[in-house]
Amino acid sequence: MKINDDSAAPLARVIVVSYNSAAYVNRCLAALRTQTERRFEAVVVDNASRDADAIEVPDDPRFSLIRLSENTGFAAANNTGARGAEAPWIVTLNPDAFAEPGWLRALLEAAESHPGVAMFGSTQLSADDPTRLDGVGDRYAGFGLFWRGGVGQSAVPPFADGETFSPCAAAAMYRRDLFEQAGGFDESFFCYGEDVDLGFRIRLLGGGCRQVGAAVVHHVGSGITKEYGDFSLFHIARNGLWILMKNMPFPLILASGPLYLLATAYLLLFRWRGAPARTVRRGLRAALSGLGGVLRRRRAVQASRRISQRALMAAMIWDPRSVRRGD
Repeated sequence: MKINDDSAAPLARVIVVSYNSAAYVNRCLAALRTQTERRFEAVVVDNASRDADAIEVPDDPRFSLIRLSENTGFAAANNTGARGAEAPWIVTLNPDAFAEPGWLRALLEAAESHPGVAMFGSTQLSADDPTRLDGVGDRYAGFGLFWRGGVGQSAVPPFADGETFSPCAAAAMYRRDLFEQAGGFDESFFCYGEDVDLGFRIRLLGGGCRQVGAAVVHHVGSGITKEYGDFSLFHIARNGLWILMKNMPFPLILASGPLYLLATAYLLLFRWRGAPARTVRRGLRAALSGLGGVLRRRRAVQASRRISQRALMAAMIWDPRSVRRGD
């Protein structure tokens, strides 16, 4: 479907997952209503929030609300929101990410200009200080670590387009057919790293990722959960090992596995100490406990791989200094 078609059919389904964040959600939805591209549908999926009654869904047939009976996590809630979509693009948008009016149009125009690309990421500015970046896509290192690139760096427009490993799901767009072929988000992840995992699997299917400089959102950044608190550190540690073991082709695991152990030991010795180190170790124990299920899912993931190992390696970062710099 061309972006300049006159059809009223939605080009994208935008999914906003809410958990005790009604004030953010209402601001997020208000920003969506100002989009210059109006051919979208928006689904709010509420994860059994205490403040669900305070969510103000616009009186607009494009907007709907799904209320869940329990907190299923970010990954499962997005899958719920994507279910039954017919639009060619699935868009995830955090409740604390507030899109500028041209955001969705910029993503769709990029998709039209790059028909071979399956994932598109947004320029995330800090909502508290828009002169600073909140992120420009997710990075994945060949030694098993992942992070959001550019956090805290100076934000100087015009923002550049470029390649990245996967889009940050705070404001990401995925080709629906590959989203579905990959199986959507892995619901066992609950949250944190689920977007890197999905991006990895879509890459294995042959889909690349591109950052769109003109697609700008203002993101509070861990407005719902405290960044690198106990909750996030646990899931980052657990899910990081799962990403590696599920998605990395076996020959690359032979190289990445020892590097992952060295990188994790370094972080435990020099970055995560005391209570954070205990949380990371707890996350790693949980990762090992759940490794059987991960390895069972790995068989299907690897059987569907369409990308060469060389191309996959080229999409990763191999310089350990990049982690420190936050590139």
